[in-house]
Amino acid sequence: MPISIFGFQALWSPYFLALLLLLTVLYFFVTIKWRNKFEGSEPLKKHQAALFVTSMVVLYAVKGSPIDLLGHIMFTYHMIQMAILYLVVAPLFLRGVPWWVWKKVIDRPVIKSVFNFFTKPLIALVLFNGLFSIYHLPIVFDYIKMSMVLHTLYTIGLFIFALFMWWPLVNDMPEGRKLNGLKKVGYIFADGVLLTPACGLIIFASAPVYATYSDAGAWLQAMELCVPTSTLQGLSLSGPELFSSMPVMEDQQLGGVIMKIIQEIVYGCMLAFVFFEWVRKDKEETEKMTAAMMNNHQPDYTK
Repeated sequence: MPISIFGFQALWSPYFLALLLLLTVLYFFVTIKWRNKFEGSEPLKKHQAALFVTSMVVLYAVKGSPIDLLGHIMFTYHMIQMAILYLVVAPLFLRGVPWWVWKKVIDRPVIKSVFNFFTKPLIALVLFNGLFSIYHLPIVFDYIKMSMVLHTLYTIGLFIFALFMWWPLVNDMPEGRKLNGLKKVGYIFADGVLLTPACGLIIFASAPVYATYSDAGAWLQAMELCVPTSTLQGLSLSGPELFSSMPVMEDQQLGGVIMKIIQEIVYGCMLAFVFFEWVRKDKEETEKMTAAMMNNHQPDYTK
């Protein structure tokens, strides 16, 4: 059965698209038109604008396009959505917003102390991966999936903790908390290790663990998060098997595998970036030291 039966609103989330467009317009107003109102502001760089716009496009792709609807039908799409949202969109968003904008937000009295605490590397690692793992415990997952309020709050909250987790790695604020060299490598490896138990639970489970993908009643209740109730009431649906030929067990296992693969790809790219940045900085420092030594040994012909 085609997913088009759920209607345009469920498939393309026009209100969410309008919100992202509004946020993008506000971004360019702040970074270009109102830039002079920010102390220490710098002209918006092309790569920053490109990263921010990319983050908005990818965010809409995973939360506003049919992928969001499919994420309620197949667990595989849910895990693709999770991986891209927290491992791709979050760092793109952080890098896309200029550091002087972040500084204006973070330097407020209450926010600064909270932000400084949650971006401590060890705390950021443990909290994000802990919340991600707790979310995928079957009893927690099904409970949250069947509540619009809880699902929205947990998704937003987990995204905020993803920003905290990425902050020590990708922020470019001059005085911001960041890691250097070998510490970044260790941080990335630790992040990968901490996310593994949640994926392992899903991949190696001996039976379907989520009622919202295997029980018709729970699935229909969960579908109300992305499909208007009036639309659902007009349809005769027995369960997610109407839209997918993949058995629930295989879908669950594939979802866990894909999450792990995307994680490895993202962290592998980040490791490569950290390594080449490390080499470049080391080369620059060596060249500066060499130049300074040569200048100190130049003979003075004016004497």
